[in-house]
Amino acid sequence: MTAAAEPIAYRRPRARLGRRALPYLLSLPALLSCVLILIPFAVAVGYSLMRYRLNLPMLRGFIWFDNYRQFLTDPAFWNTVGISLLYTALAVLLELLLGLGIALLLRRPTRLNNFISILLLLPLMTAPALAALMWKLMTNPNFGILSYLVGLAGLTDFRWASAPSTALLTVVLVDIWVYTPFIMILLLAGLRSLPRQPFEAAALDGVPASFVFFRITLPMLMPYIITASLFRMLDAIQQFDIIYAMTQGGPGDRLMVFQVQAYLERFQYTNVGRSAALLMVLWLITNILSNIFIKNWLRLRERAHGHA
Repeated sequence: MTAAAEPIAYRRPRARLGRRALPYLLSLPALLSCVLILIPFAVAVGYSLMRYRLNLPMLRGFIWFDNYRQFLTDPAFWNTVGISLLYTALAVLLELLLGLGIALLLRRPTRLNNFISILLLLPLMTAPALAALMWKLMTNPNFGILSYLVGLAGLTDFRWASAPSTALLTVVLVDIWVYTPFIMILLLAGLRSLPRQPFEAAALDGVPASFVFFRITLPMLMPYIITASLFRMLDAIQQFDIIYAMTQGGPGDRLMVFQVQAYLERFQYTNVGRSAALLMVLWLITNILSNIFIKNWLRLRERAHGHA
């Protein structure tokens, strides 16, 4: 073996070792992120099994599942579950319908449509808490522009978020204004990526537009719809900033969703154990709903590839 070949021979095992270690190095950030997520989660699970009140330090201790058992007979908890699910369903459904309608209108990739789609993304760039404060000013009964407009329509003294009957409608409107562009841009990308051949064949055969939409466009777009709905569901069921900035969960307990209730339990009532238990229930509900969405998405993908 020559002197020139020796360094090369020594470098080959080192290069193979580097190639073997590369996947582990690349997965290290994901592993670190997982650890940083699991540590707070484990702490929250531990707190949820404790009687942990900051104003009563002498009574701290593990009570195991008593916090969860108390939820079963607590009307306030079931009100929180109902309001959270209702808010999520209304927000996601209305945003999906509006986002799909706007995406269909902007389907053709013209300069005007591209410019309009960029303008429609502006609410999404606004912080939700700031958007809620803007709407709170616009719906003020004394000087709000929206109160003035509904007054011109004959709805005098419309209370918006200050009345139990209209509070949910008001915060859902704010959510729609902020997050509809998110669904719109996802569905618009899906529409523009669909293959053209089925639509060209339908146009040549003179197929009605309603048939094309319900039998061709909607089934092909369904994976995108499920993906957009999943992302919005995960965010809407954990909504905090819009509701807290608008009403702080009121009037009364009309908008007492999970995140607001957990926040008040922790910082107003200093009940850390109950707050953590509420968040664990929220995690369980979110996990169940996410699995339902993902299973449907996988089933549609298998059907699209001809395996179902």
